[in-house]
Amino acid sequence: MLEDVKKNKFKTGIIVSIFIVFITLIVYYVCYAFDLGPMSIVIALIVSIISAWSSYYYSDKIILKMSNARPATEEEDKKLVNILDSLMVASGLSARPKLYVMDSPQMNAFATGRNPENSVICVTSALLENLEYYELEGVVAHEMAHIKNYDIRLSAVISVMVGLVVMLSDIFTRVFIFSDRDNNKNPILMIVGLICLILAPIFSTLIQLAVSRRREYLADATAVEFTRNPQGLIDALLKLGGDTRKLGVESSATAHMYIVNPFKKGLKAKRKSTSLLSTHPSIEDRVEALRNIR
Repeated sequence: MLEDVKKNKFKTGIIVSIFIVFITLIVYYVCYAFDLGPMSIVIALIVSIISAWSSYYYSDKIILKMSNARPATEEEDKKLVNILDSLMVASGLSARPKLYVMDSPQMNAFATGRNPENSVICVTSALLENLEYYELEGVVAHEMAHIKNYDIRLSAVISVMVGLVVMLSDIFTRVFIFSDRDNNKNPILMIVGLICLILAPIFSTLIQLAVSRRREYLADATAVEFTRNPQGLIDALLKLGGDTRKLGVESSATAHMYIVNPFKKGLKAKRKSTSLLSTHPSIEDRVEALRNIR
């Protein structure tokens, strides 16, 4: 586990560095298209550095805002609060994660934050309404495992930065289409810009897949260490995998953060083998792995 924590910290640094370069290139070309001259590179560097800094320090707030989540309260969400409190000792976390609830008809959950001291667990209202106590305990333990393993830092940074790359790519497209091509005096720069435009969505997908599917297996196994009850998480995953309702705030930038893919298609999906481009292992594979835990 300690080795995985080190790898996640290292991956975060690498991905942030790559994104700074990538965002700088896109912003630079947009500024160049508007004939901003030497200021283009300065503006591009400032935008990329600020975006990286805000992604690291404010990713949890941005994601919670995107999810329209509210803080959980002991009066409204007593079962959720009690489960978290009961798992704190077993998890060994140094700080208690903040709890949030997202009003959604789909059963799902995610964890976010830059470290365990600034972590958040968010569950949907449907999850609270439809899961039994030990099933909900398994889901919360899974998210606490992501926090302990520092998966949350990598996931949160990627979510915000992927969204930013998609937005900048859209701006780039509009600039390229509507700008006067005769003013693009540097054909090499135009080619670089076009390459960035083409690679942006591909690069974003690959970065999300860099958040290895292995982390889900590891979080499942770690959750069982916390609860000593694999059946609770197994039953929860089967229920979540069979839920065909929509999340309501689906986004390809944040899909990898959830305990199950929010774009899932129900019971048929859980029986399929894991796709090479899937952000999650199949429910069937995860359940089998849990059943094989000794």
